[in-house]
Amino acid sequence: MSVVFALANQKGGVGKTTTTVSLAAALGARGRRVLVVDADPQANASSALGVHDSEGGALYDALVDETPLLPSIVQTETPNVSLVPTTPALAGAEVELVSVMAREFRMKRALELVREQFDVILIDCPPSLGLLTVNALAAADEVIIPVQSEYFALEGLSHLSHTIELVQRNLNPNLRLRGVVLTMFDVRTNLSKDVEAEVRRHFGNTFRAVIPRSIRLSEAPSHGLPVQRYDPTSAGAIAYDQLAEELLANEEREVSVTGGTHGS
Repeated sequence: MSVVFALANQKGGVGKTTTTVSLAAALGARGRRVLVVDADPQANASSALGVHDSEGGALYDALVDETPLLPSIVQTETPNVSLVPTTPALAGAEVELVSVMAREFRMKRALELVREQFDVILIDCPPSLGLLTVNALAAADEVIIPVQSEYFALEGLSHLSHTIELVQRNLNPNLRLRGVVLTMFDVRTNLSKDVEAEVRRHFGNTFRAVIPRSIRLSEAPSHGLPVQRYDPTSAGAIAYDQLAEELLANEEREVSVTGGTHGS
């Protein structure tokens, strides 16, 4: 059974989509069958994987009409990486689901039917704590929080932590925080180092891998490519490879200790 990660942060511009796509490519390169779920109406994960103007919007149809996801999953040109694409129409799903019974579990039910097809599922959440993010948290096994290495990095993390606690208490008791990923790190500034120290002090499960500020990471999405395919020798690509290795090592260590797996 696959492990489902929600990549969430209600603050925009923290490298959440870049982390989703780049981590997917790194895991795919290591032989994992990866599914990226584009749950952000901006559809940036879709375009970053070379899928533009998807007709219909697979995730919208799955959430609103409970249409099966499997026929709409796209195999991208990145090895072992598939995609549930979306369009801006997804923004309407939050309104349409307001009166629906058990609306928080629509994404969970949709993904349950495809989990056996993949090893890892990465959900790229929108920059909000609305119904789409709550759906992702209800569907996920674990949460990864990308945090920009800037002064306001910790601002809003308390709100996200509170939302995760509410989801754990009311919707998904097995949900846990896998870790925080520091992004846009500038090794030349004391500010980035101070932010890193503060984040690590508050979150002991912050990943060792740190994602640098990189022009290659900024350029890659405009070419519809993960950074590993755009410039595999760049600092950003190497950092995401390190993040993937760390994530896999953590997961495999826990499985060996518990003798169990994720999923139900």
